[in-house]
Amino acid sequence: MAGRLQPVLAGVVTALVGFASSFTVVLAGLRAVGADPRQAASGLLALCVASGCCAVWLGLRHRLPLAIAWSTPGAALLVATGPVPGGWPAAVGAFLLTGLLIVAAGLVPALGRAVAAIPASIASAMLAGVLLPLCTAPVRALVEVPRLAGPVVLVWVLLHRFARRWAVPGALAVAVVAIALTTSGPARLDVTPVVALTAPAWTLPAVVGLALPLFLVTMAAQNVPGVAVLAGYGYRAPLGSALRVTGLATALGAPVGGHAVNLAAITAALAAGPDAHPDPDRRWIASVTAGVGLALLGLGAGAATALVLLSPPVLVEAVAGLALLGALAGAVTAAVARPEAREAAVVTLVVTASGVSLLGVGGAFWGLVAGCLMLLLFRRRRPAETPPVALPSPAAPPLEEPAGGAGREAVPPLSARPARPAR
Repeated sequence: MAGRLQPVLAGVVTALVGFASSFTVVLAGLRAVGADPRQAASGLLALCVASGCCAVWLGLRHRLPLAIAWSTPGAALLVATGPVPGGWPAAVGAFLLTGLLIVAAGLVPALGRAVAAIPASIASAMLAGVLLPLCTAPVRALVEVPRLAGPVVLVWVLLHRFARRWAVPGALAVAVVAIALTTSGPARLDVTPVVALTAPAWTLPAVVGLALPLFLVTMAAQNVPGVAVLAGYGYRAPLGSALRVTGLATALGAPVGGHAVNLAAITAALAAGPDAHPDPDRRWIASVTAGVGLALLGLGAGAATALVLLSPPVLVEAVAGLALLGALAGAVTAAVARPEAREAAVVTLVVTASGVSLLGVGGAFWGLVAGCLMLLLFRRRRPAETPPVALPSPAAPPLEEPAGGAGREAVPPLSARPARPAR
């Protein structure tokens, strides 16, 4: 009985940690690009349900622990981008286009290879620039609302030392208590699940400044690392199938407010690791359970939005920033790992983090452009000192179907241990 319950309990933990550790980032991002409270709650519900359905479908189909989540770095990108020309409908149009691009990456191997061709240092620097402004929120909160933020940060530090996976949920719980003690409570806030449909619109600045960076961030910071995590535990993820399913879910959820659905990267280890079950063939139960749990947690999207409305904005951003500190550390490390690309990576980070908007297009796009141009200029100006070296790309697995009609995408194992074939 204990063996049967172990993957179920692991799935419940995966869903709780995944939801509690980053839903504040999602709500902050949706509000930043123009959603009102009702539309933000609808978007969070759409992301939970879409992620849950994808996890159940992919887990049952492939019998692999394919945990699915929303794009947390993508939500941070929304915060950094801010309002786009055309308002919330234009943002919804960008979400829809992002989903279609993800589907295309699953159908057309050349598109996936084109994304993988972006130098890893530049892609990581763009992600770091997106995350940096939000990760400074805990510092600002300690100055602006010290009585509320102090206990939150303290609990996060202690749990991060002794029980890391519960650090952000614990900090969130303390924030909830602090908010409850300092407010009389909402009089007329509706906490029931809400679905708010928005007709998508398309503007060139939203397409270039939001849809394309959101697609790149989701692929480079979520899908590729998600495959790497699975490979580390001996699984060959069916990436093409996962991209098609999650891209379709993103496109369908866009009119309801969802920004992007993808393979989980951070919480993937909770479902794919030995803690989920000693037998690797049984760990898919954990990811399916996590999908069901996440979909059910989506029913509380209205209550989560009400909580955000009750608290000082900087406190919500502080919890979101704490959740993203690990991702920021990883992005900065990857960005400056190669000395020959270090200056270009720093340029990308600075331009992206500046939040500048030119021709209606946000800083993430211009940071990517500036970094690539700097990299090309650097290579041209110093051919003798720095011989041309092929730029590495993220370890993106090939998306083509393998010969022989197996119907599964082959992913080179990223660890020393042999990979388990996708079933």
